[in-house]
Amino acid sequence: MSPTYDDLVQQLLPADLIATFRERAAGYDRDNRFFTETLDDLRGRGYLRLFVPEELGGLGASVVDVTRLQRRLAGADPSAALGINMHLVVTGAALVAGRRGLGSARAVLEAAAGDELFAFGISEAGNDVMLFDAWTSAEPDGQGGYALSGTKIFTSMSPAWDRLITHAKVAGAQGREDQLVFGVLHRGEGVRSLDDWDTHGMRASQSCTTVLESAPLAGADVLDLTPVGPTQDPLRFGIFGVFELTVAAVYCGVAERAVAVARDVALERVSRSKGIVHADDPDIRWRLADAAMGLDGAVLQIEKLAADLDAVGATEPVPGTTEHGPRWYLQLSGVKSRVTETALHAVDQCLRASGGRHFSRGSELERLSRDVRAGLYQPSDEESVHASYARGLLGDVGAER
Repeated sequence: MSPTYDDLVQQLLPADLIATFRERAAGYDRDNRFFTETLDDLRGRGYLRLFVPEELGGLGASVVDVTRLQRRLAGADPSAALGINMHLVVTGAALVAGRRGLGSARAVLEAAAGDELFAFGISEAGNDVMLFDAWTSAEPDGQGGYALSGTKIFTSMSPAWDRLITHAKVAGAQGREDQLVFGVLHRGEGVRSLDDWDTHGMRASQSCTTVLESAPLAGADVLDLTPVGPTQDPLRFGIFGVFELTVAAVYCGVAERAVAVARDVALERVSRSKGIVHADDPDIRWRLADAAMGLDGAVLQIEKLAADLDAVGATEPVPGTTEHGPRWYLQLSGVKSRVTETALHAVDQCLRASGGRHFSRGSELERLSRDVRAGLYQPSDEESVHASYARGLLGDVGAER
């Protein structure tokens, strides 16, 4: 029997460890330093094995439970949550893809069962379609593998990852269509991480640039070959689904922590002009209620779609879940966009309610306000989501109607 969420909390993120993580987070942010000690704690408790099935030595967690744990972790250290999230995207995608028939995905779960740390090397400067095309090139090596050359940005956990899931374009030959190869690289030959992460927020994630210089992707490490363009092939579907939901959960968790901090401020801070604590000020009450209302809706959206994703590949229909068919990508991108925008608004409401002291470095709210803004830059962004929904409603621009 798989552990319950409460079991997972006690094993992985008990209250005393959350307090330790929160205390460390301020120092990591101040020093622009990777979350080494927190990663060691997470690895030691089995966090890297969350999505690994129990029969492989993992914890067998559901997508719903992982989103809940990520919200909890993000409330302690947003950067650590975002960093480890990329490992969870890889392993969660392998789980979903395996359920949809991709046999090669099992190797990812087996490696994660041994506490190997995966990173996510997909983002490229200027590639706004992300999973569905690539600037990075893949040259066949004649033995079923490829040599990859290109530059990946936002490679979280650059100082520590063991294996990197990435993609590259295989040029078509003799009239064939171009394809994308997805596979797993190991540290070493042809893989170089730059020390170039000095950002506004999410600093401890150390999401540095990765340069691939004829990096060898062995045939045994190829996960899939897919067409260029959006399709619901098992691997890209799994990546897209787990990424959008767990990233949304991280930013939701950041905002939930901001509300908790702002509530404590309101209960203690006194208005000199009104002679009341801010918790009794109707304007403060409205702002914090507005933030909490939005986040309640965000949690419900995440958990509904996560439950739907958990049901993918089930042998029998799961009551209360929905198979979204051709609308999966719209639903997933939509929930990520809505949740991150809601989280940003909620944190801003908390700042407005809490006073100028929280404009200063050293305030947890100040740090949360910087971390939450990273959600603006992660797919799916506002522009692409609106374009996709408009296309679904109205068709392509200029199409005959």
